[in-house]
Amino acid sequence: MSDSDRTAESSRILDAIRAKRDRRSSTVDDIAELEASLIADIEAFDLNEAERNARREQNGTSGGGGVGDTVWGFPEIVPAGAVRHLERRQSVLQDYGPGGKDPQRITQGSSLLGQLRVQADNRQRELHSDMAQRSASSNALDKALKQMFFYLHALVQQLNIVKPEIPRKYEVAGDAVFSDLVWQEGFSDYRTRSQSAGAMVELVTLSYQLAAPSNFTIKRDGPAVERMRAVLFDYGLQFTCNEFKNQRSYVERAEFEIRGQIGVSARWKADFAKGVLVLEGRNLERLGSASYTVRPEAVDQELLDEFGRLVLVLPNRFRALAKR
Repeated sequence: MSDSDRTAESSRILDAIRAKRDRRSSTVDDIAELEASLIADIEAFDLNEAERNARREQNGTSGGGGVGDTVWGFPEIVPAGAVRHLERRQSVLQDYGPGGKDPQRITQGSSLLGQLRVQADNRQRELHSDMAQRSASSNALDKALKQMFFYLHALVQQLNIVKPEIPRKYEVAGDAVFSDLVWQEGFSDYRTRSQSAGAMVELVTLSYQLAAPSNFTIKRDGPAVERMRAVLFDYGLQFTCNEFKNQRSYVERAEFEIRGQIGVSARWKADFAKGVLVLEGRNLERLGSASYTVRPEAVDQELLDEFGRLVLVLPNRFRALAKR
């Protein structure tokens, strides 16, 4: 083969390679262009619109009756009267979208919801008002009891040193009279509510012992023995009982030896439900129990001093001040 033939053969081979390469590039470009076109068609496709067009075409050609007039459309699989999920969702979005129905306007336009809203607002105001009143009342009780404890604590400290005479007479069932009493010892204490309830003071107590110079003996017969025993228990007096029984072990009579000592207590308790203080006294002015109701606003220095005079059996106006 001559040189000219070799050159011609080489040129034909190069031309074939270039043609093959060009066809491959064009094929790749065609595939990319086809993919882009398919993606665009998919994104632009509206399923609901296609179904509606198919129904319109099917309804438009259903009156012919011939085989050649039949148009094949999408089969209708939605039950009569039902709405497809996509159509219902689109309808809801249109109703509540711009220019549609506003949920707030719907609720505001309902007379029932309006009445309930007014009732709810009134109830909330009542609850807030009641809560504020209870809080103010509880704070007032807490403040009054704290004042009471500080005063009683200082009072007891002084009286435990002075040990004054207490010129009060206590009569026991008309048979014995405690007199010439002397202060022995006293103490004060307080109790608070739980932390969840605000840890407010709910109780302040004052307790003290009075001593008489001698003991007493009281005699009772038959059924009066048990009645006398119950009375002494109720007064909190310390005693011993010597019973005399007959042959049938029936108590015919008894002698009560009563110790010359009287325990006195005053419990200042907060009634948070009613917003008042309740003073529960035992053997305070006489043997037995008694109670007083005091408003927390009435607890001031004057009332505290008058209560101290009541304990010491000095002239006082405690009852009058407690009724304020």
